Amino acid sequence: MSYHKPRWIYWKQVFTSKFQASCLKAKLEDNWMNGYEVGPLVEVRKLKNDRYVVRYTYDE
Repeated sequence: MSYHKPRWIYWKQVFTSKFQASCLKAKLEDNWMNGYEVGPLVEVRKLKNDRYVVRYTYDE
């Protein structure tokens, strides 16, 4: 069993508040709740200029 680093996919939009980014995070997580696939790992990351970006990954 080998461990590989996840490949992150960044959302194309940069948000000015953490609340806005968290809303998108919740929406992405909810889309996989009732599906057959394993849900993605979703993160909200803070950039150096006090803006936020959402990134996610999934098992391949």
